[in-house]
Amino acid sequence: MMIWYDHNMSGWGWFGAGLGMIAFWALIITAFVVIYRALTRPGDRIDTPPWAPPAPSSPEQLLAERFARGEIDEEEYQRRLRVLHSSGPDLAKH
Repeated sequence: MMIWYDHNMSGWGWFGAGLGMIAFWALIITAFVVIYRALTRPGDRIDTPPWAPPAPSSPEQLLAERFARGEIDEEEYQRRLRVLHSSGPDLAKH
């Protein structure tokens, strides 16, 4: 009786079945991870859609980023920071 012997599957059949099982479990695990990350994303607001652009940075933040990237030196950073703090809203009038 050869009914239980290999179910008439060749080596490639076993390989395909194993590969299919790995792909199935990878898909299930990936779905759970994506759902978990979407539900536990910190700082998200419900009223803001995910495709909305980020809030604009303040002038001080932009200046600090340029300084951190090395685009300007410390003297230039301090000078521009003083101008921002001394002029404030009056800068828009010029």
